[in-house]
Amino acid sequence: MPRCPWATVEPSIAYHDAEWGVPLHDDRLLFEFLILEGAQAGLSWITILKKRANYRKAFDGFRAEKIARYGERDVARLLEDAGIVRNRLKIAATIQNAKALLALQKEMTLDAYLWSFVGGVPKQNRWRSMAQVPAKTAESDAVSRDLLGRGFKFVGSTICYALMQATGMVNDHLVTCPRHGELR
Repeated sequence: MPRCPWATVEPSIAYHDAEWGVPLHDDRLLFEFLILEGAQAGLSWITILKKRANYRKAFDGFRAEKIARYGERDVARLLEDAGIVRNRLKIAATIQNAKALLALQKEMTLDAYLWSFVGGVPKQNRWRSMAQVPAKTAESDAVSRDLLGRGFKFVGSTICYALMQATGMVNDHLVTCPRHGELR
């Protein structure tokens, strides 16, 4: 199958074929992707994909209400966990993001919030090569600014655009990839 050129080895192939770009509307899974995209900063996505199951276990299935209560013992435990990226700033950001998410959810769901930046429907891009795919957009700039204003961490515009791609807010499969048409 002529996939997008970044999906050449497992687990990237399975992720590309089943998840990447599929519109996602579940708050827990959206939070998971927000955290994983932030964890990926400075690393390759395949590194995070390989550690994804460990992240789910280490961070209590990405249940924000539980993560928001993490204390120093939890931070110490996570810093010792070789199954995740052991970066103190990223771990602290995950805890802060859980708190910020709970505050946001008093107003609206994470789903309604994120999807409002694209008018509630996936933006259909028509890229022919990876060189055309942007690292960030005006929409991801807006998401980043707003999340930062709400106290979220590790949510720069590039991270937010990767989140938008992963969760189907934008269809960035190349037009030559069968998934582009399937997700249109």
